[in-house]
Amino acid sequence: MGTNRAPGAKHEARMKHNLDILGNLSTGIIVLDKQLCVTALNGSAQALLETSELRAIGLHVRKLVLYSNEWLADLEQVLASNSPLARRSMSLALLSGQEIHVDLIITPFTGGSDEASLLVELQGVDRLLKISRDENLVHAQETTRAVIRGLAHEIKNPLGGVRGAAQLLARELPDEHLAEYTRVIIREADRLRDLVDRLLGPNQQLELQQLNIHEILEHVRNLIVAETGNRATITRDYDPSLPELPGDRAQLIQALLNIMRNALQAAETPDKCKITLRSRSQRQFTIGAKRHRLVCKIDIIDNGPGVPEEILHDIFAPMVTGRADGTGLGLSIAQSAINRHGGLVECESKPGRTRFTIYLPMEEQNA
Repeated sequence: MGTNRAPGAKHEARMKHNLDILGNLSTGIIVLDKQLCVTALNGSAQALLETSELRAIGLHVRKLVLYSNEWLADLEQVLASNSPLARRSMSLALLSGQEIHVDLIITPFTGGSDEASLLVELQGVDRLLKISRDENLVHAQETTRAVIRGLAHEIKNPLGGVRGAAQLLARELPDEHLAEYTRVIIREADRLRDLVDRLLGPNQQLELQQLNIHEILEHVRNLIVAETGNRATITRDYDPSLPELPGDRAQLIQALLNIMRNALQAAETPDKCKITLRSRSQRQFTIGAKRHRLVCKIDIIDNGPGVPEEILHDIFAPMVTGRADGTGLGLSIAQSAINRHGGLVECESKPGRTRFTIYLPMEEQNA
């Protein structure tokens, strides 16, 4: 009896091993039958096409993307000719409306049966450029923080001396009316000290705990609702299958709140402000120079006027702002808090649609 089960068990083990290999590839893999319906796809393909295995299996390939004439023609050509085909930088419009560029290899195979199938390999050209850009952004953030720490030390020491001298001077002044001048010095010294502390951002150790990211998002949403008197429109699009992730609750709330307040302040009035909160998982995702098996992706999308193009690439640097009354610290602090979790914040913006995307690794050792 055990002898009969052994070959099946070995076959299942081999299949599981092969699936694990496919799941860990950074190249997107899609398997299609002769009707061009999806029979399998790995995590990288799901991330690239912004879909899930549950949604995609059984679908005709035309339903994975928009405007797929060129893509369909290539797939049908390979089926007819039984010869592999490669394309460089093919443009694909996703169902979300986003356009991506991929290097495409289509290979026919039988897979041990008489029916022909297609193996489609997708390598996101945009993603390779994005990995390089993200790595540069992470290094730039680290350099900025190092410079600010050095400046903070040089500024706060003499500020302490100025404040102390003003307090001593106040005690010696014969006229109480003159003390108002020393109080001005003390207040301004305190204001500069607080500004430097805000530039540094949160510097306490992370208090990591397993968190439900949707509970954090709901808490921040409720704060914004309370601040606006329920005038802003906030739409939720959550993935309920997301597991808990390790994080510092207070710092994640502050980061999300800063980004959402930024969207609110950019709107003409709270009544005209529309914000979408979206959560998704991303598999085999690279942040900076590190690749992660699973990442939580949070999109905060607003319908505001957009970030001015001249400051878009510097939006997370301290003191950079598009508002006359802005401090330019909110987004810098948000980026710093997410960086400390091993993650990253990105921004894409055009008039009428600004999207801040937060990536948070789900492995505890990254924070």
